[in-house]
Amino acid sequence: MAKMIYAGKAKQLWTTDNDQLLRVVYTNQATALNGKRKDQISGKGELNNQISTLIFEYLADHGVATHFVKKLSATEEIVKKVKIIPLEVVTRNIGAGHFASRFGVEEGLRFTKPVEELYYKSDELDDPFMNESQAYALKIATAAEIEKIWKISRQVNQLLRSLFAEIGLELVDFKLEFGKTAAGEIILADEFSPDNCRLWDMKTQQHMDKDVFRRDLGELAPVYQEVLRRLTSKLEAGKA
Repeated sequence: MAKMIYAGKAKQLWTTDNDQLLRVVYTNQATALNGKRKDQISGKGELNNQISTLIFEYLADHGVATHFVKKLSATEEIVKKVKIIPLEVVTRNIGAGHFASRFGVEEGLRFTKPVEELYYKSDELDDPFMNESQAYALKIATAAEIEKIWKISRQVNQLLRSLFAEIGLELVDFKLEFGKTAAGEIILADEFSPDNCRLWDMKTQQHMDKDVFRRDLGELAPVYQEVLRRLTSKLEAGKA
């Protein structure tokens, strides 16, 4: 019998009859301030599932190993079971959000080289900033493992900056999570949606991500629907 083994801010993980596969259920919950502010957004789970499916399939087609196996339903997918490495791996192409406030710079500062940051994945500690030597000291990851993580992250950045640019969106920043398979391989896990990245419309500079919810800029679902529409149009045209 299926058992829920994890309930996060916007997803649940359930066992399946295959001990190497899990079922992910996307929920309609939106959160901000590390979960302190919560709301239910109708249709959000389905939109995140569809967007993340398209992105993970695109990355897999371009040689990035991920935990994604298949989309199961409007709000569910099947993924490989992995042991999550408790690091949030952040890449910033443009200064925004926490980076801008932390360093007292205007949002929109363009970097000549992407900024790369690690955070310790811990809701209880509010996901504190972590450098690589701290990760080694706490035995979270080895130097070789972190090198592999950054290699994949840079590949993802290159691929997705180009993809989003083709649909008129700028990939400002994003957070990735990684896990280890039973064989010890490090692969991309979690999801990729406007929940864990910032996207700006290239023409209007309109926010096309969860900042719409964080900053009370309007309704969230229509924004995610537009991201999905553009992605679907681009990727389906590419398969034609």
